[in-house]
Amino acid sequence: MKQKLTIITLLFIVNFNLTAQKTGTDLTIGSPESVGVSTELLKRIDAHFKDHLDKKWIPGAVAMVARKGKIIYSTTIGTSGINKQEMKSDDIFRLASMTKPIVTTAIMMLVEDGKCLLEDPVSKYIPEFKNPVVLKEVNAKDSTYTSEPSPSEVTIRQLLTHTSGIGYGFTNTKVSGVVYGKAKIPDGANMENVTIAEKMKLLAKQPLLHAPGTKWTYGMGIDMAGYLVEVLSGKSLSDFCEERILKPLDMKDTHFFRPESEENRVAHLYTEINGTLLDAMPFPQAKNAYFPTRGAKTYFSGGSGLSGTAADYMKFMQMILNNGTLNGVRILSRKSIESMSNNQIGDLSINANGTKFGLGFSVETAQSSYHKLGSPGRLAWGGLYNTTFWIDPKEQIVAVLMTQIYPSSHQRELYDKFENLVYQAIVD
Repeated sequence: MKQKLTIITLLFIVNFNLTAQKTGTDLTIGSPESVGVSTELLKRIDAHFKDHLDKKWIPGAVAMVARKGKIIYSTTIGTSGINKQEMKSDDIFRLASMTKPIVTTAIMMLVEDGKCLLEDPVSKYIPEFKNPVVLKEVNAKDSTYTSEPSPSEVTIRQLLTHTSGIGYGFTNTKVSGVVYGKAKIPDGANMENVTIAEKMKLLAKQPLLHAPGTKWTYGMGIDMAGYLVEVLSGKSLSDFCEERILKPLDMKDTHFFRPESEENRVAHLYTEINGTLLDAMPFPQAKNAYFPTRGAKTYFSGGSGLSGTAADYMKFMQMILNNGTLNGVRILSRKSIESMSNNQIGDLSINANGTKFGLGFSVETAQSSYHKLGSPGRLAWGGLYNTTFWIDPKEQIVAVLMTQIYPSSHQRELYDKFENLVYQAIVD
């Protein structure tokens, strides 16, 4: 069983603890019992991860849990795929769509700066988005399509809630994939010598998949929001996030791109083929396998471009749980966090369970939370390569789990059982 708190991990936790103690009290190491959690019951999480490792469903993973600002569980298991070395607590993972909440936070900061309103039409700042049209039919054979005028403009709020009508090409290859593919718009993280300004101006001219506000469609709205950050701030998305979010939160290992010398810290990407887990490098899924250390490093994808460590993401989540502050540093106001944490899509739902969406996060309701042990109001999201997190304001829990697999047929079981095993350990 390749799972243990190694000396490296222990030193990392001590350093993490000392950093927090210098500036405040958030995310210091605490005993589970001090925050109403059983150490003995938490051991069931170890057995869960070992089971997945033994069955070769995961190559390795990093997981962390905190309650009431105290880190009560931190583990590494398996290997990172880097020269067969054991997974380390400070290994770097492609965050993919876990980038979205951070870029949503950037937009909310600009709202607080008075630079924009959530109800503003995007075309007020990105003229290419003026007079949008809605897709009627598409011919996959020759990529032609018909459209009709949209009944309304797309708002900033609709970008952040995935109700704008902008989709992803890879989620509907016969419709949005044809339209976006013809326009050469990447679905996310990109290693080519292009910018989000170039590609988002093109995306703004493409037909919407539906009228704004009428459906929930997961897509590149946050990439468009990332470009909007650049327009409103006069800075690159990377610089804005570094200066206003990542550095203030001491997320020193989270960036859009990183030097090639750090490649030995980036966990390998794996893929599952016919039920077998394989290194993804030889396969088509690995076209961005050397992201984020190689390539032109010019495309700052607001929807999927960040990479970082589990410990760094814990800091971001704790800031959200703390109503906008971490260790005395304020990122957002309490009212902005309330907006991000509440249902912003009305009667729409993002899945059959009735889960709602706020700004940057899914939001569980009394109806949708029944299938797991989590609480109504729980916030969550994840990334394409098998990374996930959740924030539970009621139980004051933040938790993150990171692997690097795409695709994986065991993803849901890995996530849901981990979450249930955290909650079953609460004894207060």
